[in-house]
Amino acid sequence: MAQKKASLACVECGSRNYSIGVSSTPKPTRLEVNKFCKYCKTYTLHKETR
Repeated sequence: MAQKKASLACVECGSRNYSIGVSSTPKPTRLEVNKFCKYCKTYTLHKETR
């Protein structure tokens, strides 16, 4: 099954810092991960965007 590309966007500044591959089957929830944002210069919550 093919994977689609999705981005992880910072909750604080809204910049899309990371890209990930997600399965093409729809899921009810989106991925939320604490990652480092180079614009905020701190670890913040990043949410999956499509």
